[in-house]
Amino acid sequence: MIEDDRELCRAVGASLSAEGVEADFCHDGDEAYEYLLQDIYDVCCLDRMLPHTDGLTLLRKARAAGVQTPVLMLTALSRIGDRVDGLDAGADDYLAKPFDMRELLARLRALARRPAPFSSHTTVRTGTLTLDLTQLTLQGPTGIVGLSRKECDLLETLMRHPGQLMGRSVLLGRVWGMDAPVEEGSLDSYIHFVRRRLKTVGAKETVSTVRGAGYRLEASSC
Repeated sequence: MIEDDRELCRAVGASLSAEGVEADFCHDGDEAYEYLLQDIYDVCCLDRMLPHTDGLTLLRKARAAGVQTPVLMLTALSRIGDRVDGLDAGADDYLAKPFDMRELLARLRALARRPAPFSSHTTVRTGTLTLDLTQLTLQGPTGIVGLSRKECDLLETLMRHPGQLMGRSVLLGRVWGMDAPVEEGSLDSYIHFVRRRLKTVGAKETVSTVRGAGYRLEASSC
């Protein structure tokens, strides 16, 4: 939920928790962009009036970056023109404030039920690397290597956000699922496997460790 009204966030958070829903809260448009880029959320509630970057600008920027998370726009601006602007910017639904909590929860459930949009893109390219999501292969300057599904999922997440720090919880959620009973050590093991794959194909990129925070894919200094 991206909303600068902290009282409203607490109220919505309590209702979501009662429904068994886990939620992250962000109160600033600039910071919210980093959350959305992770592309791990089932649905996003977005306020239109935010500090630093307004909701419309934030949403357009996120959609341009390929973020496909369903977005419910919440705002006190409820005229037809305002709703059209929100939907044209990339919102999937629009709810005017003040709203009934039951309607908010129903709209969120409806958005979460929607099937993920089909993507015709079966390859991801970054720097010297080409990742084939269908064939589960990684190609680099000196060759091609087969991958396991988890290696492919991990590489896809890193390659879609080159140079960006990806937190451990984000990577665990993307590869194993948010509620999967997996030990954090498994992530370290798969990072080791991925580094070996990169070396095998002669990649100019490497996965660097940010101790205590996560990993990022970046150009090798060698």
